[in-house]
Amino acid sequence: MLVAEKFIRSLVTKYGKHTVYTDGGTWYEEACHVIELKHYLHSSIEKSLMERANQYFKDRIESFDDYYPCKQIECNLFHVHNWIQFFTSMYNDVITNNNNNFWLKEVNIILS
Repeated sequence: MLVAEKFIRSLVTKYGKHTVYTDGGTWYEEACHVIELKHYLHSSIEKSLMERANQYFKDRIESFDDYYPCKQIECNLFHVHNWIQFFTSMYNDVITNNNNNFWLKEVNIILS
């Protein structure tokens, strides 16, 4: 529980107090109680959807690495961080502005 509490405290310090949703690990519930945060459990359907989204994201990162492998020894993965920032900003641009620019077709080809 101490590790979970330390982790949640670091998030609270950085992002402020918010409701915590977890998959049912008892240590999170105890940590939230100590920190005085609301704690809710995800349903099995929500857990399935999150796992699928995480797996999709991991697959896309692996595809990126296949196309643009890092040849540095002891790489700090900064190129992956840049790609994630690019991907999320472009995705958010399309979602918020219904912006179907030419680059979207190219990104879809790479991600497929």
